[in-house]
Amino acid sequence: MKTLVRPAVSLFVLLSAVTGVLYPAVVTGVAQTAFPAAANGSLIVQEGKPVGSELIGQNFTNPKYFWGRPSATGPMPYNAAASSGSNQGPLNPALVDAATGRAAALRAADPGNTRPIPIELLNASASGLDPHISPAAADYQADRVARTRGLDAQTVRQLVARHTEGRDLGMLGEPRVNVLMLNLALDTLKR
Repeated sequence: MKTLVRPAVSLFVLLSAVTGVLYPAVVTGVAQTAFPAAANGSLIVQEGKPVGSELIGQNFTNPKYFWGRPSATGPMPYNAAASSGSNQGPLNPALVDAATGRAAALRAADPGNTRPIPIELLNASASGLDPHISPAAADYQADRVARTRGLDAQTVRQLVARHTEGRDLGMLGEPRVNVLMLNLALDTLKR
């Protein structure tokens, strides 16, 4: 029995040290050296305080800001600890009601805007945490944001264009706008 237990315990201790201490320490060290911003959550810091992450959407509801994709996380929007979609299918009345309510809120915030609402402003992303919207969704909101801030709409559209990220490696994904970065840039504009 002793001949079986001793090697088993030794192997357990060795593998625990390698997989529980050594490997995580090496991976953390490499990540902190090669990708320090990403390894620390891609936090955005202003005046010494973190204001958000480039990777997680935030709940903007004030008409003077661009609004991101709706979040399906609970118990509050953009809850990173509860990342998930709504799991509601296209025939689910709750999904239709949520999209109708979101459309009504967008129309109420900008009653003169009669253009079709981009779909990502009506439906939550799969994670419920998407920090990006399409350039079309940003353009849809540009007049509202300019009007409520007392800015020229062209100035706001130029800011959107400067904050539009292209496709990854020139071919992967779609062009996108990080809502938090755009809203922070808006706050620095002077009238």
